[in-house]
Amino acid sequence: MFRKLKNSELKRATIEEFKNSTKLPIAIVLDNVRSQHNIGSTFRTSDAFAIEKVVLCGICATPPSAEIRKAALGAEESMSWEYYMHTTEAIQKLKEEGYTIIAVEQTENSQMLDIFTPTAGQKYAFIFGNEVKGVAQNVIDLSDSTIEIPQYGTKHSLNISVSVGVVLWEVTKKRASKI
Repeated sequence: MFRKLKNSELKRATIEEFKNSTKLPIAIVLDNVRSQHNIGSTFRTSDAFAIEKVVLCGICATPPSAEIRKAALGAEESMSWEYYMHTTEAIQKLKEEGYTIIAVEQTENSQMLDIFTPTAGQKYAFIFGNEVKGVAQNVIDLSDSTIEIPQYGTKHSLNISVSVGVVLWEVTKKRASKI
């Protein structure tokens, strides 16, 4: 028999404990994402996988925002985040901090996510683009590589918040197998 656990039984960290905990050396970069629900969902998913930070760029809304909070359920308070007017500025800063920059986009010579293998100890910044236009070409040009989520249906893309979850699941699963 299975009994659904109550939130009090999950033994989750407090916001302060989470902020002081060790994080995966991963940044999620949102390149001109317009939907505050996608931004909030990205905060929530990033919290779930205990990554270092979320980087918001361009037209992305920033906390505090009721719409972001609606999807984030408070994760905008637990997650570290930064804002840059231009995604190219964010990439430059992340490179200076030692991150490998990976655009999640369908490009010539992109590597499929299921084949991508993260290197132990390497810091990664995964860039997700605008809901209609995707990751901007000038941002792709500054990236170290591109990865693509394999898709087998008739649609050409996934929702950004879904893509963030798929990429973080696959990358953290592969990192954990190397421990």
